[in-house]
Amino acid sequence: MLRSNPPFPIRRVVTMLMVMAIIGTLIFGVPAIVQAADPTGGDTLKANPSAGLNMAWTLLTGFLVWFMQLGFAFLGAGLIRSKNNVNYWTKSFMDFCISSLAFWAFGFAIMFGGSKLFPGLDNGNSFIGFSGFFLSGASYDVSTIMMWFFQMVFAATACTIVAGAVAERMKITAYLAYSFIIGALIYPVYGKWVWGGGWLSTLAIGDAVGARDFAGSGVVHMVGGLAALIGAWMVGPRIGKFNKDGTPNVIKGHNLPYVVIGTFILFFGWFGFNTGSTLAANDLRISIIAVNTFLAGVTGAIVALYWTFVKTGKMDIVMACNGTLVGLVAVTAPVAYIAPWAAVVIGATAVPVMMFTANFVERVLKVDDAVGAVPVHLGGGLWGLLMVGIFADGTYQGVTGLIGGTASQLVLQIIDIAAVFAWVAPTAFLTFWFIKKTMGLRASRKEELQGLDIPEHGIEAYPPEQEAVPASAPASE
Repeated sequence: MLRSNPPFPIRRVVTMLMVMAIIGTLIFGVPAIVQAADPTGGDTLKANPSAGLNMAWTLLTGFLVWFMQLGFAFLGAGLIRSKNNVNYWTKSFMDFCISSLAFWAFGFAIMFGGSKLFPGLDNGNSFIGFSGFFLSGASYDVSTIMMWFFQMVFAATACTIVAGAVAERMKITAYLAYSFIIGALIYPVYGKWVWGGGWLSTLAIGDAVGARDFAGSGVVHMVGGLAALIGAWMVGPRIGKFNKDGTPNVIKGHNLPYVVIGTFILFFGWFGFNTGSTLAANDLRISIIAVNTFLAGVTGAIVALYWTFVKTGKMDIVMACNGTLVGLVAVTAPVAYIAPWAAVVIGATAVPVMMFTANFVERVLKVDDAVGAVPVHLGGGLWGLLMVGIFADGTYQGVTGLIGGTASQLVLQIIDIAAVFAWVAPTAFLTFWFIKKTMGLRASRKEELQGLDIPEHGIEAYPPEQEAVPASAPASE
């Protein structure tokens, strides 16, 4: 018997129309190209002979940060069940594509307009930028576009943090809609305040000027971690995660080697994340930044491994991986301003912060974070911002914390933390609320129990062996 035609997919049509409208705006809304600053690089190189070296350095480290996307994909995929792996890999691939396009069209201009850091970024104020949209006009410049690429991979990292927290139950259409909003607006506005010459970067208290976040403990990881917390709370826990009395159950992942592979890739990419933030190969502080990154990461792994060994008598490699990641997240803000011994302390102390945050999120807030993204990125990011105000030793850019005898920088860092919460929490809530009311946020109970791979993608990550069926065979029963 022939199968009946499925009902008219009105929601799919609406979703596709929205996507087409966005793409149309991006293509046809681009302003006419006017006189550009230096689209070939000849004038830039003539004015600064070292520009080529610094540009190559910045782009190469940006490539490393881009490669971290694969690390996030492996890590998250390993920590969830096999029936949702196609869905997770699709989200990890497509959130990068969508958020980066949003950052090209809108986010970069909002974040750096008015900073005057590079050509075409002249207009803006302390809260939002107004120039550099679509990398057109005067921002069609080799230096400006270099900066866009490096900042774009950071924006995509903040976006993809959310994928793990909401895994196994959020509809892919909802997740991809969120990805556009965070790349176009949520990430750039706060990023403007810290990195784009905004009010947090110029705020003065005592002898300290500006909240400092060298490579993004707050700008990238707290933004992504807080959005992940809001998203996981709004979409609700997975079926079976909590008992009737509110106690949590463990839902095991399906592939431990994926978790370790993902952690290795992320650790490797983090050297680009942190050292590349100098934007200059001839800034020889990169050696200290690289070593501080390494020491915090390995210390976090060791402390987490032995923490669980003392509690359970078992050497837990998953906890070691999470310890590495939280150590890396925490050192990302202070990494350029501290001595190596401080990086060890930061990596070690980030682990109990992660443990506390995980317990609070799961047992107090009753939020189901499928891969532990919130404790690592929100908890670790918050700790990293605080560490700038404590361990900065004054040897780089004059940033001095408590160990240098001043509390002014610590006060600025606390204000910075408050600003993250004040901006990201309500905007992330409104984003997910709007998506929930329009296209819907969560898959149906039937789809969740089956796994999202077949309902949303029509394929499985690990299909059983079966006989080949001719592609032209009629659909019949």
